[in-house]
Amino acid sequence: MVIHNVAGLGEFTAGKMNKVTLAAGGHLYAGLNCFQPGQEHQAHTHADQDKLYLVLAGSGEAQVGTETAEVSAGDLVFAPAGVLHGMKNRGPEPLTVLVIFGPPPKQK
Repeated sequence: MVIHNVAGLGEFTAGKMNKVTLAAGGHLYAGLNCFQPGQEHQAHTHADQDKLYLVLAGSGEAQVGTETAEVSAGDLVFAPAGVLHGMKNRGPEPLTVLVIFGPPPKQK
């Protein structure tokens, strides 16, 4: 499967950050996290999943462990398994982040 212009697939909601699944397999997951200004994905951990964030559009603040950093389009953030991580949109524009992690989440 080929998906072009993934940033254009972002879906934003007024209430909270929105997630869009792009691809999910047995070993890897890719999706979009879409933040309106002021929205966040509160810091959390995944015991057995490494995660990459690639900022596609907008700007925000990434947290990994005890470190925080301002991020913008083109920035890549790595959150190893078991390490606290989160993302906030502190900017005036929507924030679109490609999220890749493995293994993928368990199906409910």
